[in-house]
Amino acid sequence: MGPGRGQANEPQGYPGTYALLLSSAVEGVLAIGRLGGLPLQRGFYLYIGSALGPGGLRARLAHHRRPAPHPHWHIDYLRQVARLEEVWFAYTPLRREHLWAGIAGGLVGALVPLRGFGASDCHCQSHLYFVSRRPSHAGFCRRLQATWPGHGPVAVCREGSGRVRTAARAGSAAVPGDG
Repeated sequence: MGPGRGQANEPQGYPGTYALLLSSAVEGVLAIGRLGGLPLQRGFYLYIGSALGPGGLRARLAHHRRPAPHPHWHIDYLRQVARLEEVWFAYTPLRREHLWAGIAGGLVGALVPLRGFGASDCHCQSHLYFVSRRPSHAGFCRRLQATWPGHGPVAVCREGSGRVRTAARAGSAAVPGDG
Protein backbone atom coordinates (compact mmCIF):
# COMPACT_ATOMS: atom_id res chain seq x y z
CA MET A 1 0.00 0.00 0.00
CA GLY A 2 1.60 3.30 -1.09
CA PRO A 3 1.81 6.54 0.86
CA GLY A 4 -1.39 8.53 0.99
CA ARG A 5 -3.51 5.37 0.84
CA GLY A 6 -3.97 4.26 4.43
CA GLN A 7 -0.62 5.87 5.34
CA ALA A 8 1.52 3.77 7.67
CA ASN A 9 2.89 5.24 10.89
CA GLU A 10 6.40 5.35 9.49
CA PRO A 11 8.00 6.70 6.31
CA GLN A 12 8.08 4.03 3.65
CA GLY A 13 10.93 2.82 1.43
CA TYR A 14 10.23 5.29 -1.37
CA PRO A 15 12.70 8.02 -2.41
CA GLY A 16 12.17 11.45 -0.94
CA THR A 17 13.33 14.61 0.77
CA TYR A 18 13.31 15.09 4.54
CA ALA A 19 14.01 17.55 7.33
CA LEU A 20 15.11 16.53 10.82
CA LEU A 21 13.97 18.88 13.57
CA LEU A 22 16.41 18.52 16.46
CA SER A 23 16.52 20.22 19.84
CA SER A 24 19.65 21.01 21.79
CA ALA A 25 20.06 21.80 25.46
CA VAL A 26 23.86 21.79 25.08
CA GLU A 27 26.17 24.75 24.59
CA GLY A 28 29.77 24.55 23.44
CA VAL A 29 31.61 23.50 20.30
CA LEU A 30 31.11 20.11 18.66
CA ALA A 31 33.80 18.75 16.31
CA ILE A 32 32.25 17.75 12.96
CA GLY A 33 34.89 15.51 11.37
CA ARG A 34 37.17 17.49 9.06
CA LEU A 35 34.55 20.22 8.56
CA GLY A 36 35.42 22.01 11.78
CA GLY A 37 33.69 23.05 14.98
CA LEU A 38 29.92 23.52 15.19
CA PRO A 39 29.00 26.13 17.82
CA LEU A 40 26.17 24.55 19.80
CA GLN A 41 23.40 26.66 21.30
CA ARG A 42 20.22 25.91 23.18
CA GLY A 43 17.44 25.86 20.63
CA PHE A 44 16.50 24.01 17.46
CA TYR A 45 18.36 22.74 14.42
CA LEU A 46 16.73 21.89 11.10
CA TYR A 47 18.73 19.53 8.91
CA ILE A 48 17.71 18.93 5.29
CA GLY A 49 18.54 15.79 3.31
CA SER A 50 17.38 13.43 0.62
CA ALA A 51 17.05 9.67 0.40
CA LEU A 52 17.06 8.62 -3.22
CA GLY A 53 18.98 5.34 -2.94
CA PRO A 54 18.03 1.80 -1.93
CA GLY A 55 15.57 1.70 0.98
CA GLY A 56 14.52 5.32 0.39
CA LEU A 57 13.24 7.35 3.32
CA ARG A 58 12.65 4.35 5.58
CA ALA A 59 16.30 3.29 5.50
CA ARG A 60 17.82 6.77 5.74
CA LEU A 61 15.56 7.88 8.58
CA ALA A 62 16.16 4.63 10.48
CA HIS A 63 19.85 5.59 10.42
CA HIS A 64 19.18 9.15 11.61
CA ARG A 65 16.82 8.11 14.40
CA ARG A 66 19.57 6.62 16.49
CA PRO A 67 22.96 8.17 17.23
CA ALA A 68 25.63 6.50 15.07
CA PRO A 69 28.46 4.91 17.07
CA HIS A 70 30.86 5.76 14.21
CA PRO A 71 29.76 9.02 12.52
CA HIS A 72 29.69 8.91 8.72
CA TRP A 73 27.71 12.03 7.73
CA HIS A 74 27.96 15.48 9.32
CA ILE A 75 24.53 15.03 10.90
CA ASP A 76 25.73 11.88 12.69
CA TYR A 77 27.96 14.05 14.90
CA LEU A 78 25.11 16.39 15.84
CA ARG A 79 22.77 13.45 16.55
CA GLN A 80 25.11 12.40 19.36
CA VAL A 81 24.15 15.49 21.38
CA ALA A 82 20.80 16.67 19.95
CA ARG A 83 17.35 15.14 20.40
CA LEU A 84 15.26 14.27 17.34
CA GLU A 85 11.85 15.93 17.78
CA GLU A 86 10.19 15.57 14.37
CA VAL A 87 10.80 14.31 10.86
CA TRP A 88 9.23 16.19 7.93
CA PHE A 89 9.22 14.26 4.66
CA ALA A 90 7.85 14.13 1.14
CA TYR A 91 7.97 11.31 -1.36
CA THR A 92 9.64 12.32 -4.62
CA PRO A 93 12.28 10.80 -6.89
CA LEU A 94 13.53 14.36 -7.54
CA ARG A 95 16.39 15.89 -5.56
CA ARG A 96 14.55 18.66 -3.68
CA GLU A 97 16.86 19.01 -0.69
CA HIS A 98 18.37 22.21 -2.16
CA LEU A 99 14.93 23.81 -2.51
CA TRP A 100 14.10 22.78 1.07
CA ALA A 101 17.45 24.14 2.33
CA GLY A 102 16.60 27.49 0.76
CA ILE A 103 13.20 27.48 2.47
CA ALA A 104 14.78 26.57 5.83
CA GLY A 105 17.34 29.35 5.45
CA GLY A 106 14.49 31.83 4.94
CA LEU A 107 12.69 30.95 8.18
CA VAL A 108 12.45 33.78 10.71
CA GLY A 109 15.64 33.90 12.75
CA ALA A 110 17.36 31.08 10.83
CA LEU A 111 21.15 31.12 11.05
CA VAL A 112 23.82 28.97 9.39
CA PRO A 113 25.82 27.58 12.32
CA LEU A 114 28.56 26.02 10.14
CA ARG A 115 29.03 26.62 6.40
CA GLY A 116 29.09 23.45 4.32
CA PHE A 117 27.33 21.26 6.91
CA GLY A 118 25.60 18.47 4.97
CA ALA A 119 26.37 20.33 1.74
CA SER A 120 29.79 19.03 0.74
CA ASP A 121 28.37 17.68 -2.54
CA CYS A 122 26.46 20.82 -3.64
CA HIS A 123 26.64 24.61 -3.83
CA CYS A 124 24.27 25.30 -0.92
CA GLN A 125 25.66 27.39 1.93
CA SER A 126 24.47 24.70 4.36
CA HIS A 127 21.85 22.03 4.92
CA LEU A 128 21.74 22.82 8.65
CA TYR A 129 20.02 25.84 10.18
CA PHE A 130 19.71 27.00 13.77
CA VAL A 131 16.64 28.78 15.16
CA SER A 132 16.16 29.77 18.79
CA ARG A 133 12.39 29.09 18.65
CA ARG A 134 10.80 25.88 17.39
CA PRO A 135 10.01 26.24 13.67
CA SER A 136 6.50 25.51 12.49
CA HIS A 137 5.89 22.58 10.13
CA ALA A 138 2.82 24.40 8.79
CA GLY A 139 4.84 27.58 8.22
CA PHE A 140 7.54 25.63 6.39
CA CYS A 141 4.87 24.01 4.18
CA ARG A 142 3.30 27.39 3.38
CA ARG A 143 6.68 28.78 2.30
CA LEU A 144 7.35 25.65 0.26
CA GLN A 145 3.99 25.88 -1.54
CA ALA A 146 4.52 29.60 -2.21
CA THR A 147 7.94 28.87 -3.73
CA TRP A 148 6.98 25.67 -5.58
CA PRO A 149 3.17 25.52 -5.97
CA GLY A 150 3.30 22.03 -7.50
CA HIS A 151 5.22 20.49 -4.60
CA GLY A 152 3.41 17.54 -3.07
CA PRO A 153 2.41 17.22 0.59
CA VAL A 154 4.93 17.15 3.43
CA ALA A 155 4.16 14.70 6.22
CA VAL A 156 5.39 15.14 9.78
CA CYS A 157 6.23 12.34 12.17
CA ARG A 158 6.63 13.37 15.79
CA GLU A 159 9.24 11.19 17.38
CA GLY A 160 7.92 9.02 20.14
CA SER A 161 4.29 9.47 19.07
CA GLY A 162 4.28 6.93 16.24
CA ARG A 163 1.79 9.16 14.41
CA VAL A 164 2.14 10.71 10.98
CA ARG A 165 0.25 13.83 9.91
CA THR A 166 0.23 15.14 6.37
CA ALA A 167 -0.03 18.78 5.40
CA ALA A 168 -1.42 18.56 1.90
CA ARG A 169 -3.07 20.83 -0.57
CA ALA A 170 -6.68 19.93 -1.27
CA GLY A 171 -7.15 16.83 -3.38
CA SER A 172 -3.54 15.70 -3.31
CA ALA A 173 -1.99 12.52 -2.02
CA ALA A 174 1.60 11.67 -1.20
CA VAL A 175 2.23 9.36 -4.13
CA PRO A 176 5.70 8.09 -5.03
CA GLY A 177 6.88 9.81 -8.16
CA ASP A 178 4.89 12.97 -7.46
CA GLY A 179 6.92 15.49 -9.39
